[in-house]
Amino acid sequence: MWVKLKNQNGKVFYDKLTYIYLELPHFTKKEEELSTQLDKWLYFIKHLEDFEEIPTIFKTEVFENAFEKAELAKFKPGEMDAYEGSLKDFRVTHAVIATAYSDGEIKGRQEERLDMAKKLVLSGMEQNKVSEITGLSVTELENL
Repeated sequence: MWVKLKNQNGKVFYDKLTYIYLELPHFTKKEEELSTQLDKWLYFIKHLEDFEEIPTIFKTEVFENAFEKAELAKFKPGEMDAYEGSLKDFRVTHAVIATAYSDGEIKGRQEERLDMAKKLVLSGMEQNKVSEITGLSVTELENL
């Protein structure tokens, strides 16, 4: 149902503002009749609590995410607190691992540069040239 706001004289108040009311009991399409995204969403909303499993027509990333959110919405307050705590722990752990990996990668690259510099110096290459190639300072090369 489309509704436009009217003033006290019965004239449309603002023609760019339209309210659309969806009456789900009047939406009677069956699963095999769904042709548009709107049809699918209306069917999804109307029948969500009746689904035992995700119907084939909804096996897309968008609808699977919506089903996941609906599952979360069913949680009781204590369950939601436990879920959020678990999610927080996961995020913290992920951040720690990502940081450790990044730090290890940087340290590994530095060690690789030092090893290369040692080999180049031992092969008789001039320190200025080794410094240019590895990015290490001459002072760092003297400390090898």
